[in-house]
Amino acid sequence: MRRLNRKKTLNLMKELDAFPKVPESYVETSASGGTVSLIAFTTIAFLTIMEFMVYRDTWMKYEYEVDKDFTSKLRINIDITVAMRCQYVGADVLDLAETMVASADGLIYEPVVFDLTPQQKELQRMLQLIQSRLQEEHSLQDVIFKSAFKSPSTSLPPREDNSLQSPDACRIHGHLYVNKVAGNFHITVGKAIPHPRGHAHLAALVSHESYNFSHRIDHLSFGELIPGIINPLDGTEKIASDHNQMFQYFITVVPTKLHTYKISAETHQFSVTERERVINHAAGSHGVSGIFMKYDISSLMVTVTEEHMPFWQFLVRLCGIIGGIFSTTGILHGFGRFVAEIIFCRFRLGSHRSTSVPLPDGHTSNHLPLITDNSTH
Repeated sequence: MRRLNRKKTLNLMKELDAFPKVPESYVETSASGGTVSLIAFTTIAFLTIMEFMVYRDTWMKYEYEVDKDFTSKLRINIDITVAMRCQYVGADVLDLAETMVASADGLIYEPVVFDLTPQQKELQRMLQLIQSRLQEEHSLQDVIFKSAFKSPSTSLPPREDNSLQSPDACRIHGHLYVNKVAGNFHITVGKAIPHPRGHAHLAALVSHESYNFSHRIDHLSFGELIPGIINPLDGTEKIASDHNQMFQYFITVVPTKLHTYKISAETHQFSVTERERVINHAAGSHGVSGIFMKYDISSLMVTVTEEHMPFWQFLVRLCGIIGGIFSTTGILHGFGRFVAEIIFCRFRLGSHRSTSVPLPDGHTSNHLPLITDNSTH
């Protein structure tokens, strides 16, 4: 009984076979079929490798929504070197939501030499090259997001030349926490002093001849500090052509949530527009000499998520490649053989019609003579 049940089961499975086997005696092989098969296998191997590379790769997905966080503080990371002595300059933030000056106690004033060492110049040139490429190819930003925390920090390396030159510049670095509203971070002449009616700097004791707002922005970012992320102003260097010169940066900050397979952080992207002009009251160019960074917070928030192709989708695409190539090459091979057979048949038919047989009365016949048994003797 068990053997009988097994035979019935096997017979049932054979009837359900959707892939019937053709006996080898019924199969005809040809050189053209072998050539097409070789081309098909090569194409399948090449496309399979390319598809596997696509499967290994990831891409960034961008989603936009309204930013509903209005109560948290915004962190500003600053590393700027100004070509003036530290006792002559002051940096602070004027928040548009308040009449008082936001405290800048988180900043450090460090006397340094403005000129860079060869190693520092090399890093600065690299940053400027990356900035120019980012302006031309925006897709490189995805590569930077995916390589965050894996690439080295973009800050300048410390000086190693032990220069005996006296410091002629001031490096202002550190971070500030401000409200998430529009504001103005600026570096100008004199230290900032609190004033109940507004904003003031002690600039009266500084001579106009000592004004020099040539500066270098080694780093400027908003939000959480993420090593490896290159911001639009990193590596920027401006040389003042006049003592009374104003440098303005108009910045639009976009809150960004970054989720990759390596990190998950809340940071901020920003775009910037630059402008500089010489202060000349007689010519109608009014203002205050210094470096002004006016930032505004966007009401939209961007969520950047690194995504990967699911394995089931990779299998579906792979089956589509293999099956599609087999079907397409089979159709093309069959069509090619059909056309070749038509051409060869017409050629043979034409050769048969061109043969003529002479008749006794002097006429010719284009028909082939019949072969009889008497003619063979």
